[in-house]
Amino acid sequence: MNDNDLNENEEQVSESRQQAEQIEKFGTITASNARHVIHCLCIIGQIEGHYILPPQNKTTKYEHIMPALVAIEQDESIEGLVIILNTVGGDIEAGLAIAELIAGMKKPTVSIVVGGGHSIGVPLAVCAKRSFIVPSATMTIHPVRMTGLVLGVPQTLSYFDKMQERIVRFVSDNSKITPERFRELMMQTGELVMDVGTVLNGEQAVAEGLIDELGGLSDAIECLYRLIEEKSKE
Repeated sequence: MNDNDLNENEEQVSESRQQAEQIEKFGTITASNARHVIHCLCIIGQIEGHYILPPQNKTTKYEHIMPALVAIEQDESIEGLVIILNTVGGDIEAGLAIAELIAGMKKPTVSIVVGGGHSIGVPLAVCAKRSFIVPSATMTIHPVRMTGLVLGVPQTLSYFDKMQERIVRFVSDNSKITPERFRELMMQTGELVMDVGTVLNGEQAVAEGLIDELGGLSDAIECLYRLIEEKSKE
């Protein structure tokens, strides 16, 4: 084995280690040996915002995701972004902030919901330029709520209404569902135990216009490749 072969092997080992660290620390990876260079971003568990959640909770930290999105947007070697979602809610403002950043990206973006998209997971699912959901996944839609100490004053209710309206507006602007229908699903009774709201499976989410397409990982990747190729022709 010559020096060139040794150098190539060392580079491959170093790249593999870097990718393993990326996955372990941030749940992200950039696929380089493919038709197009795309970045994979996983948003799972609860969205951790201004407060640190208990260590036994599986979380996505917004202070990790935000700078990663900035780096992806300006990195000329990365051609597109695929977002894999399996969320159970979390900090509303942090989740909405991440969704707004993704929606504002110029690079082609595709999201795929696997498992579930709960509460703030809905804006995160629709923020990409094209959204997918697997047949077994669900989307849970319910009103804004808060745990812990809440001041019983009119201003608190007004704050909840304004926050809810921000979510309704974002979801309706980034999907085919109307604000009226989204509010109707949000306030439905008899669907969730001890709560109001609606659970939609994959087919229902597409039928309601919340998600663009029903499909799996290969469908999402192929769609992202098409978006990248269409963008390169412009």
